[in-house]
Amino acid sequence: MAWGLSDDRPIYLQLMEHIQGDILSGVYPLGGKLPSVRDLAACASVNPNTMQKALSELERSGLLYSQRTSGRFVTEDEQLIQSLQASIAEKEIAEFLKKMERYGLKKEDIIKLIR
Repeated sequence: MAWGLSDDRPIYLQLMEHIQGDILSGVYPLGGKLPSVRDLAACASVNPNTMQKALSELERSGLLYSQRTSGRFVTEDEQLIQSLQASIAEKEIAEFLKKMERYGLKKEDIIKLIR
């Protein structure tokens, strides 16, 4: 699986976004177990320490939790997932609208095109 990492932003942030996307899209379901740090690092072709940093940050955000001997798991908090999905959608829509407005389209025109 290609992770599409680039040099323009910190790798751990890109890893966080990728894993977060996998969680929000259901690749890793609520309460589901994530692969090990080493497996994820190998899949992304990054150093395990970098992957560990990304996973630790996702734990701090509440999206993941650890069980000492069992590994890392996705939160079971549906409300957190839905809130995160809405937040990301709002951000992406705002960016899309700005881009379309740069091309000379007004919000009303954009809405007509979407419909």
